[in-house]
Amino acid sequence: MLVVIASHHVLAQTPTPTASGTASDVAALRQQVETLTEVVKALQQQVKDQQTLLEKANIAGNQLPQSEGGPSVTSEPVPTPLPSASVPQAFPPTDSSAVANAPSASGTPAVNANGTATGQFPTTDESVVATPAGAISSTTGAPPTQTSTGSSLTQPITIAGGGKNYMNISFDGMFALAGSSARDLSHIEVGDHDPQQRGFNARNIELAFDGAVDPYFEGFANIVFKLDNDNETEVEVEEAFMQTTNLPFGLQLKGGQFFAAFGRLNPMHPHVWDFADDALVHGRLLGPDGLRGVGAQISWTLPTPWYSQLILASQNGRGGTGFSFRNPGDNGIFFGRETTDREVRGLQDFVWIPRWENSVDLSPTQVVLAGVSGAFGSNETGANARTQIYGGDLFYKWKSAHAEGGFPFVKWQTEAMYRRFQAGRGVDESFPVAETFHDWGLYSQVLWGFRKGWVAGLRGDYLHMQNSRFTDDEDRQSRSRISANLSWYPTEFSKLRLQYNHDFLESNSFLADREVDSVFLQFEFILGAHGAHKF
Repeated sequence: MLVVIASHHVLAQTPTPTASGTASDVAALRQQVETLTEVVKALQQQVKDQQTLLEKANIAGNQLPQSEGGPSVTSEPVPTPLPSASVPQAFPPTDSSAVANAPSASGTPAVNANGTATGQFPTTDESVVATPAGAISSTTGAPPTQTSTGSSLTQPITIAGGGKNYMNISFDGMFALAGSSARDLSHIEVGDHDPQQRGFNARNIELAFDGAVDPYFEGFANIVFKLDNDNETEVEVEEAFMQTTNLPFGLQLKGGQFFAAFGRLNPMHPHVWDFADDALVHGRLLGPDGLRGVGAQISWTLPTPWYSQLILASQNGRGGTGFSFRNPGDNGIFFGRETTDREVRGLQDFVWIPRWENSVDLSPTQVVLAGVSGAFGSNETGANARTQIYGGDLFYKWKSAHAEGGFPFVKWQTEAMYRRFQAGRGVDESFPVAETFHDWGLYSQVLWGFRKGWVAGLRGDYLHMQNSRFTDDEDRQSRSRISANLSWYPTEFSKLRLQYNHDFLESNSFLADREVDSVFLQFEFILGAHGAHKF
């Protein structure tokens, strides 16, 4: 087209040679052809330069707004067709991006996929058409608002940057209305997040954060608020840790405050429990708050055809969250002994927590997971008193091949624990004398998701606590429980649960036997994006 335009322009100014033309006329004509060739080359180079500038302007156009009536992105003049040239009819494009972004009328700027007028060449490059995630607006100074119709309520909230920089924020409120034949419900329930009184309870209100720190680490934090029986607010840092994301050889490191990987129930937060209260063996042997603390953990996923993982953690094991270990007790008394509340003297005073778990798919609809755990460390009842806890757990799940939203399904979970607790003589080596307790227990539960959103559950508990020959401790009472519940999940963000408990408390040398009936109505809601929990 440029050649035709230039030819018309030059030839229009040159008289056509006649048959009587002289040699000088031929030379002049040859000179004009050479001039025409140079003009065409210059025009071609100018077009190439202009296309390069337009491509650069197209990339920056979404972020650099033009001031009204201001100059163009480039100061390079655009070649103007010569007056004698006529614009030929262009071939219709087949590029969908060009068709979608073509101006609708003369003088109307092109529109990109975001609906923004660009006046530039169309493109299908998503990095050009769409604003990058987390990019700061040049007009408002704020991140863009995402209005994708395909977004989910559980989509991560982007705090800064794109790629792996994100953070989920969620708020979980869990409440319960409790009724019981026992006035001392706080002595019947063994978990710190269980309903503790007749009437309304707010024992687990959780603020959770999780996200990518950088390409090497991700972080998690769970801050829990709870109201005691006098409606006073208590705050605890339940978990706050970081862990690696891309170590070789199936390794992963974790550090901070976290739940120990002991069994099935201990690593789970209360709001994902299948029942409204803690299992007896878990609350009495690992503690009302579970076994958690500040420490470090290494895990190794073995190179086997099935899932197999070895885990080793070390924690301080101090305070109420190290219940069977370096726990000073209430007012310096634990299991009727005076506690020493000493500092760490060496590696033997940490709690060492190994675990080995394996999972096998029995069929496309069935999976089974089995694990063994241990926890070993010193306790505060004597200068050299120690505690050992052993555990085994089994989990089975069946889900229909035609499941809708995960329903129907059947889950069976059971867990057993044994604790050997060396109770020392106390700080002054006086009465009561040392003795060793052998305590054990288990629970087993079945969950049936019989239709979408509806789950029925049944759980049995048994706890054997060895009697002390020298002390009277209310926690050292053998007991059992049967629980049944019905849960309804209107959506993944809310839950209603009705549960019934019947407790059998056995007699010992200082406590009479009794039975207790309790009913709980639990209700829960979640705001924001809450990260998935481990299977």
